[in-house]
Amino acid sequence: MNVISISSTSAADRTHVERRRLILEQHPEVKALFGKDETTFKITAAIFAGQLLIAAVLGWLGLAYWPLALLLAFLVGSFANHANFVIIHDAIHNCVFDNPLRNKLTALLADLPNGFPTAMGFRCYHIKHHSHLSAYDYDADIPSAWEVEWVGNSTWRKAVWLFFFPAIQLARLSRLKGTVPILGLWTYINIAVIILFDLFVLYAFGANALLYLFASFWFSVGGLHPLSARWVQEHFAFGPNQGTFDYYGPLNKVALNIGYHNEHHDFHEIPWARLPELKALAPEFYDDLACHRSWVALFFTFIFDPRYSLQTRSANVELASAAAQPIPAPAE
Repeated sequence: MNVISISSTSAADRTHVERRRLILEQHPEVKALFGKDETTFKITAAIFAGQLLIAAVLGWLGLAYWPLALLLAFLVGSFANHANFVIIHDAIHNCVFDNPLRNKLTALLADLPNGFPTAMGFRCYHIKHHSHLSAYDYDADIPSAWEVEWVGNSTWRKAVWLFFFPAIQLARLSRLKGTVPILGLWTYINIAVIILFDLFVLYAFGANALLYLFASFWFSVGGLHPLSARWVQEHFAFGPNQGTFDYYGPLNKVALNIGYHNEHHDFHEIPWARLPELKALAPEFYDDLACHRSWVALFFTFIFDPRYSLQTRSANVELASAAAQPIPAPAE
């Protein structure tokens, strides 16, 4: 089983670079999938309207109905806000519009139902996640050394880790090197927009509405929701000589194909809606890779199986090479 080497601070997994090269050699038609998908913006607007409507109804019912707000956030809002994260992800890769400004505005709109500013902070470290995959000093997806040491393979500590994953992900940013400046202009814009929107929701609909939106955000990333298995699925080692894993289950329908993670890392220029087409065009490169079929099963396996800990976050040293070598990165 592949394990993370904490001391390997500058190594980057180049598996995706090599597979990309081979696919382009054998299937040059893949380039036809590159481009933008403005339908994503329509989905963004629909999710925003739907989440605001549910929040407004819950706000009208009042704070006495806070258990209903939490229940709906777990059952409905979590999936809506998770889809918003995928939209932010595509917008950061400039896969929604040709105009970079319109992509940033799309990301900000998708971020509003979170009740917490995430879009521009995500942009800051996600670029390095691609260009320095599995390099401890650059990839925020790798657990920090203190996480690995504290969690171990303890069932209850893995559960706590998943519950507080939104906060833990934020804490990792302080260790990163060479990222886009986190406290840039767009980060301040993101913070200001979210604060103004939260104040509007609180004034117009009440505290229960804001509770619903924030709980939807929390359950979409962590909070012991089965969706949190996505963070385990993507790069935790569940197979030999493989650093990235796909999820090909039914929840891709509402998760906007985020499960096609090998495909995305190979070709970040392809919008989420076309990733299944990439797999269909080059099945010989993807069909034999280990993958997951159920986030729910993975969720319970990770928590209760002592073979898996944060140390199994894959940083395949055999496939890694110096991070100084050029790796295609998402457009900024």
